[in-house]
Amino acid sequence: MEKKEKLNRIFLVLMSLFVVMLGYGILLPTLPYYTERLALKANLDTDLINFHIGLLTSIYPLFQLIFVVVWGKLSDRYGRKPIIIIGLLGFVLMQLLTGLATSLTMLYVARIFGGTFTSAVIPVSNAYLSDITSKKRRTKIMAWSGVAISSGVIFGPVLGGFLSKTDVHLEYAVGQLHLDRFSIPFLLAALLGFIVFLVILKWLKNTTSANKFTIQKFTLNFTLSKYFIVLLILSFVMQFVITLFETVFSIYGKDQLTFNSNQVGVGFMLCGLVMAVLQPLFASYGEKLFSTKKQMILGLLLSGIALIIFPFFKNELIVYVLIVFFAAGGAMITPNLLSAVSLISKENTGRNISIQSSTNSIGQILGPVLGTWLVTSGFYYPFIIAGSIVLVSIGFLFFFYK
Repeated sequence: MEKKEKLNRIFLVLMSLFVVMLGYGILLPTLPYYTERLALKANLDTDLINFHIGLLTSIYPLFQLIFVVVWGKLSDRYGRKPIIIIGLLGFVLMQLLTGLATSLTMLYVARIFGGTFTSAVIPVSNAYLSDITSKKRRTKIMAWSGVAISSGVIFGPVLGGFLSKTDVHLEYAVGQLHLDRFSIPFLLAALLGFIVFLVILKWLKNTTSANKFTIQKFTLNFTLSKYFIVLLILSFVMQFVITLFETVFSIYGKDQLTFNSNQVGVGFMLCGLVMAVLQPLFASYGEKLFSTKKQMILGLLLSGIALIIFPFFKNELIVYVLIVFFAAGGAMITPNLLSAVSLISKENTGRNISIQSSTNSIGQILGPVLGTWLVTSGFYYPFIIAGSIVLVSIGFLFFFYK
């Protein structure tokens, strides 16, 4: 494959990752306010509203967990492109349903639908990148995947916070669908998703499908190896902590710090920006300073300490600084984990990345649920407990092979 063609393929795949995470980012700062607005129609109290916020956050990765391995195996058999296309179409429909929702029930349906189909985009896109990249450059390309994902989280909260507060006064209802100014950011995400769908459909070439022998060759040796289990545990911990933080910070910012959706959005924007800038830097130059193992130890230390001391500061600037440290720690860990998983087996890359994605989804399911449950006892508990779990997980790195 020529270098120009490879770069074009990488760009198209990164674009699909970006637009899916843009839609995810749009909802991050607005979900507590959006849920509250719909829940107040049903006269729900604050604790119940927070419960729904946690459940709405968890139900998305739950359905990702259910379907991600299915999509991964289908991509190993039929190639990555058809699965990415299906996922993008599902993403567009999810954004439309979310933007036009008039009740919590419709919002749940949209989240379920989105979890089912976006699980066909992110892990399969990473598998596509792995297919066309040499082992030597695998960590670097996975870092750029992280940049695309983080960039979506940078611009999504900004767009969500800004567009939901526009002065566009419109209100139109068709049956159970309702169009108003809160619909605008989600309709924009749907439009962008549809444009990317058309571009991918026309210009992205499919990868070579795995043959039947390769698929039948599946054994449990990879999934039960000590090395792979350690990678999965660390992936679980990071996703558990990240989604717990995302969920609790939204509620914490709204109820405890009295932030508006724009201020909460700035926090998420900073988190995504740091991840987008630092991931490729660590992937390109990190090993010149530290080994992969030392990078991950330092990353876990930064993230864990930042979380533990987070609830003890109320100043807006200090809150943002701690978010930056938390994100910097994650930037040292995420691309290294994804690269390590992709290098375990050339023949079953899609399956292995899907297994990791399933593990991530378990963390994403449990994080918001535990976080919103702990919030009822006090805002200190979720941050301190999550930070302690991160620090304890450093011990698993001693199982890493050189």
